[in-house]
Amino acid sequence: MGPAGPKILFATVIAFLVGAIFYITAPERDVRGSSVSSVSAVPVSSNPGHNRSNHLIYLVSDTRIPYWRIMGRGIENAAETYGYALSIYDSANDPKKELEHAVRAIRENATGIVVSPTTSSACATILKLAKKANIPVVIADIGTDGGDYVSYIASDNKDGAYRIGQVLTRALKDTGRHSGRVGIIAIPQKRLNGQARTAGFMQALEEAGFKGAGIKQQSSFSYRETYDYTRELIAETPDLRAIWLQGSDRYRGALDAIADAGKKNDILLVTFDAEPEFLRLIPEGVLLGSAMQQPYLMGQEAVATLDLHLRGFPVEKNRLLPVLAVSAENIAQELPTIRRNVLGIEGKSE
Repeated sequence: MGPAGPKILFATVIAFLVGAIFYITAPERDVRGSSVSSVSAVPVSSNPGHNRSNHLIYLVSDTRIPYWRIMGRGIENAAETYGYALSIYDSANDPKKELEHAVRAIRENATGIVVSPTTSSACATILKLAKKANIPVVIADIGTDGGDYVSYIASDNKDGAYRIGQVLTRALKDTGRHSGRVGIIAIPQKRLNGQARTAGFMQALEEAGFKGAGIKQQSSFSYRETYDYTRELIAETPDLRAIWLQGSDRYRGALDAIADAGKKNDILLVTFDAEPEFLRLIPEGVLLGSAMQQPYLMGQEAVATLDLHLRGFPVEKNRLLPVLAVSAENIAQELPTIRRNVLGIEGKSE
């Protein structure tokens, strides 16, 4: 880089931030009529002078993914319970938009921020901006590479992945498959939660004498990507016994790829997280099982923690919520918890 390089870089960064600030003064689309339809926002004033005593903002990475929509419902429920107005800004998995939303939250003088970031490194930037504005932040999942925050609430990803790995290896051995490989279609491994999931699952495989068949990292989280990665794992691994999908919403892509390869009776599928259909697919044996996080509960706990902090009470800095390892053996027993805390189904019973 020449002598003028640092000056050009600095000017570019400043120009971007100024652009972001101008962007946030424009009216925000009504989230209730957009892609965030299942995570509506409680109306609040767009005036930067909004009363700071009761305005929370949730910065969410991508509400196209059901997990985040369910967490948003938990946040909504708790915000209403504790008397806060709430805005939800969806970044659609775009770090640039996420930064613009963070700047907007600061301009709106929010009481507090709950963030589920696109990446751990992006979260560190958000925390730095919020600290300068003296706005408290609770992180709900994903994690951060650094920075100051009130509390980080996450799932015990490593333990949940380890336990669903044990469910898988027991099932393999029970059906006479005592060796072989297991493929992983992973969430980005730059994320702390992704690293923890992989570590826990690999520990379970190694303890049971199975080997990994490689990791395919998702980027678009699409049906096609999941389908293609599954077919690649099948083609590359003659002794493939199972596939673990580190998410849930694109499970159909994996199932279709296994079926199209003629391996429906040879390759098991386990997932992380849950979809409503899993209440039927797991008992039927279409899916062996899933490690189910509790996003609705996490959303509620994020707001409750922020409320305690704002009222001057001490809060736990880092919290891990349990992940349910669900299979046909225990799904009936876990059903009430799954419906409420995993799927966010309120006021209904089986």
